[in-house]
Amino acid sequence: MDNHQQRLLKALTALAIAVTVGTLGFWAIEGGEATLFDCFYMTIITLSTVGYGEVIPLDVPGRVFSAVLIIFGMGSLIYFGSTLLAFWVEFDLRGVRRRKRMQNTIDRLAGHIVVCGVGVTGHQVMRELLESQTPFVIVEIDQEKITHVREMHTGAAEAIPYVHGDATEDWVLKQAGIERASGVVAALRNDKDNLYLILSARQLNPALRIVARAMEKDAPPKMLRAGADRVVAPNLLGGTRIASEMIRPDVVEFLDVMLRDREQNTRIEQVSLPPGSALVGRRLADTRIRQNTDVLVIALRDDRGLFIYNPGPETVLTEGATLIVLGARDSVIKLRDSLEREEAGLVHHP
Repeated sequence: MDNHQQRLLKALTALAIAVTVGTLGFWAIEGGEATLFDCFYMTIITLSTVGYGEVIPLDVPGRVFSAVLIIFGMGSLIYFGSTLLAFWVEFDLRGVRRRKRMQNTIDRLAGHIVVCGVGVTGHQVMRELLESQTPFVIVEIDQEKITHVREMHTGAAEAIPYVHGDATEDWVLKQAGIERASGVVAALRNDKDNLYLILSARQLNPALRIVARAMEKDAPPKMLRAGADRVVAPNLLGGTRIASEMIRPDVVEFLDVMLRDREQNTRIEQVSLPPGSALVGRRLADTRIRQNTDVLVIALRDDRGLFIYNPGPETVLTEGATLIVLGARDSVIKLRDSLEREEAGLVHHP
């Protein structure tokens, strides 16, 4: 119990003692002729000095007791009122300071992901972003959901910046740093809200990558026309998953173990070649990606958007290419850092 709660408890105890003493005092003075409720009511109107008429006819001892109760009891009432007011003011100020610190944290972010909606889908997205150490901000209109997901990740709660508000509102998206973000996940309650969110986000930041969830079968084409880069339909994916479980169960289990088992460190990730990378124009055989980072390149997407699966050693890396790699999270992070620093060790000079 902190100091503010202790002060409030002391003030409440003092008030309770004053009310109890006043009730029992009036009851004793009247010799038991008045009910305890009447004595309690008499105590309340005496302490509050509201000026109501006496419900118990008082003689001289009763009036003396009332005067003493007012003098000493009013102090406890004022103490309780001032303590309660101070508690709420300080509580509100703490909330303001907390929101200010949160906004300062968000304002320092750039290249992050804005996750709109933290229901079942949004929460799973958030967990994966935490696992991959990808910076993000959650936007949710329901404060209880925000509190719930932050409590579920108590160790990482401070690493989960959030904005409490409607993600379809431009000012809320701006608070989440939409103009500096690299991507948006549209996982709101219904397709109409997601469609509106896509339009707003694309207008605020044309360079965003937008991935949206669609529930209705006719929603994906509309979302793509509105500006989404990818649309995920859980119902369609569910049917594909059931079929895969039937005809290729080992493959599905392998992917599940790799993607969902928290004790497994291996992931399939993507790493983009930065502009001017020393690897551009070189053959895959001329790189030391495997030797230096223990990461396996299993596919490559070239600058035209075409995929090359299981690229051979003669495959030439082009400007803007994306490497699809298999490796431990730490190894993938090491590869990204090496590319950003243009580490010479990744290039083999025969």
